[in-house]
Amino acid sequence: MTAILPHNIETYFRSIVADSVTLRPEGEHRYLIANPFAFDDGDHLAIVLKLENDHWVLSDEGHTFMHLSYSLDENSFKDGARGKIIENVISSHGIINRDGELIVSLNGRIDSTPGESAGNALYDLIQAILKISDVTYLSRERVQTTFFEDFRRLITDTVSRERVVFDWFNPDLDPKGHYKVDAYVNGSASPPLAIYALSSDLKVRDVTIFLLRFEQLGIRLRSLGIFEDQAEVTRDVLARFTDVCERQYSNLTENRDRIVRYIVSNL
Repeated sequence: MTAILPHNIETYFRSIVADSVTLRPEGEHRYLIANPFAFDDGDHLAIVLKLENDHWVLSDEGHTFMHLSYSLDENSFKDGARGKIIENVISSHGIINRDGELIVSLNGRIDSTPGESAGNALYDLIQAILKISDVTYLSRERVQTTFFEDFRRLITDTVSRERVVFDWFNPDLDPKGHYKVDAYVNGSASPPLAIYALSSDLKVRDVTIFLLRFEQLGIRLRSLGIFEDQAEVTRDVLARFTDVCERQYSNLTENRDRIVRYIVSNL
């Protein structure tokens, strides 16, 4: 027997979420929930009310994660720091993540208290979606954490495992590991590629010293610097680094494809 949708559910949605919420029929047992909430780029939250296996559910139909993929690498919000934040948001709001589709089941909510608890469910889903979207604007401390995760993921996705060593140092000339390379990539013919993740003035200063020390020790390396945000680095610090680094990119997110092409071309 097909579950009956209470005729006043739109009223409950409005009273609990927002006065401008409306239901727009889109075929049999399916309604688009027009709402005033939007992501920072102006794209409105996509939520539908639909019947599945004789139960009404609210669903974003995968729109939230698809929207995140416009500005973030998909793997970066499936695991790591961002993944943990998203997982906590989903569990704390009673949301089901069904292969990237965010769902709230209204089974029991409509039958026991027609409409009102369904309105609360819609509110919970909207709040969860907005909080999930905030992972693109984390605090600076948290972003630094994800930056290094994103950096490592970029390298492991691009370079075969046997060709890369993270936190490499020369055991003969630098046995205590004072001068490390974030990602040391062995090419087939050229000198190895030293890749650095640059998140602050201090890190850029350190890497400048490292590269100068490698020159003094006669360690032949090609160098690549990937900034979290080059615009945040002091001009003098950046100028000295530019003198010793062979190639650099101002940030990872916007230059991912270029970085990959450069690394691959130097293997």
